[in-house]
Amino acid sequence: MKNVDYIIVGDGYAGLFFAHQLIKHQKSFVIFSEGKKSASHFSAGVINPVILKKFTTFWKAQEQIDFLKETLLEIESYTGENYLLDAPIHRIFHDENEQRLWLKKSENIDLSNFLSRNIERIEGVKNDYNAGKVNYSARLEVNGFFKGLLSFFESKKQLVNENFDYSQLNTLKSSYQDFYFKNIVFCEGMGVKENPYFSDIAVIPNKGHHIKVQISSSIPENITIKKKHFLFPTHDGLYFYGGTYDREQLHHYVDDSAVGQLINGLSEFYPYDFDVKEVNFGFRPTVKDRRPIIGRHVNYKNMYVFNGLGARGILNGCYFSKSLYDFIEKGIPLDKEVSLERFR
Repeated sequence: MKNVDYIIVGDGYAGLFFAHQLIKHQKSFVIFSEGKKSASHFSAGVINPVILKKFTTFWKAQEQIDFLKETLLEIESYTGENYLLDAPIHRIFHDENEQRLWLKKSENIDLSNFLSRNIERIEGVKNDYNAGKVNYSARLEVNGFFKGLLSFFESKKQLVNENFDYSQLNTLKSSYQDFYFKNIVFCEGMGVKENPYFSDIAVIPNKGHHIKVQISSSIPENITIKKKHFLFPTHDGLYFYGGTYDREQLHHYVDDSAVGQLINGLSEFYPYDFDVKEVNFGFRPTVKDRRPIIGRHVNYKNMYVFNGLGARGILNGCYFSKSLYDFIEKGIPLDKEVSLERFR
């Protein structure tokens, strides 16, 4: 048997950012990864401090972005790579009213840092009313992030590539298979619904599709274009466009209507031919109040959940991984806005 401080179940943003906290504090751990891509792995990786439908910001936006940049520099120290891409969002305006609203909102004290007052034109796409740049926005190189971190954990023998079997978890002995653990943290996304200890937490699946396309006429590669959805180049020479939001059609196969929505949306501002090369989808774990769910099991005091990251998985996963670590190791109470206790 092997003694570890932590078992982490799940290899999405929640699991990997929490593992980073453990590395920082020299705690031993293993991550159980079932080897199939979750919603995190399919995510766009867009880091965005603004709700671009309403031109508003959200809770702790600046703090989360600052903490993410600091964390990615720490991760670079052991992976050798910084996965943060300087590719700011440029939001195409639908009409003159939207442009005026953007400029008005940019004077708001909460938004003045984020909404640039320099209205810009994007070459290669249809933007009759130009576009606004979102300051402090960027992108995570998603494929590299997961590949790099999981490879690092595997090299350190901290990665177990198999499904977690709840029936083999001994809560009395705090053991699982060949491991004795001090704490176990479940970071399973929508997989939590199969977890007998936390299946009742209030996460709601939100299905998101994206397409990868081959374009026929070049567009700027150093920005992220937003109109309805996000468009940007990927590591494989294609362009990502997505993603959709659907709480109704939750079947585990591609929804043709979602693909049609994406094709129509891209066609609105990219006036040239493009070929759809891939269609992917995932299920985001969302929460009605748009806050993560973090906490301790009511009966098993060394069992924790870190879930409900929603569409801002990168920012939420990074920022609140420290909150969870401080709660477990230092006894610092969780913010009531994210604590599991708010549902009890």
